[in-house]
Amino acid sequence: MTLDELIQQCKKQDAKAQGELYKRYSNTLFSICLKYSPNYAEAEDSLQDAFLTIFKKIEQFKDKGSFEGWMKRITVNTVLQKYRKQRVFDIPNEEQLEAAEEEIEDAGVPLNYLLKIIQELPDRYRLVFTMYVLDDYSHKEIAEMLGISDGTSKSNLARARMILKSKIETYNTVTKAD
Repeated sequence: MTLDELIQQCKKQDAKAQGELYKRYSNTLFSICLKYSPNYAEAEDSLQDAFLTIFKKIEQFKDKGSFEGWMKRITVNTVLQKYRKQRVFDIPNEEQLEAAEEEIEDAGVPLNYLLKIIQELPDRYRLVFTMYVLDDYSHKEIAEMLGISDGTSKSNLARARMILKSKIETYNTVTKAD
C-alpha cells in the first residue's frame, strides 16, 4: 500500500491502516520521544499519545509538505505539552547567559554515555538543549513552543551545557585514571 493510500485509509479510521502506519513510523517517532523524555517509559507514553493525536487529526493533513514532517511536529508538540503545563523553566540570570557561549568539547565520550547524561538533565534543561542543539530550533522558536522567554531559553541551554561539560570532564578524568 502506498503512503497516500495508507493516509486515505487512516482518514476513514481503518484500524488495519492505522496499525500499518504505526509499524512504519513508530521507530522514527519513538527516537524523537526518547530525545525529549527523561526515560524510556515516558518516551513510550509520549509515542502512544502522539499516535492518538495523529489518528485524531489526520483529516487536517492536506498533502502540503511531508507527511512524516507533519507527524514529527505533532510528536514534538505532544511531548512538549507535558512540560508547558508544568512550567519547569527558570528565570535567566546574566551568568548563565554568558556561559551559554561555552561549548561542550567532544573528547571521545561514547555516544551511549552522552545520550544517558542528556536524558538525566532536569526537564527544563533537557528540552531546550535537545531542541537547540539536536533539532536546530532557534531560541525564539523554542520560546514560542514552550511558552517561555528567549532569555529563559538561553539560560536553560547554558545551564544544560555546564552540567554536561562537568559530567564529561568527570567521565574523562575517571576513564584516564583507569
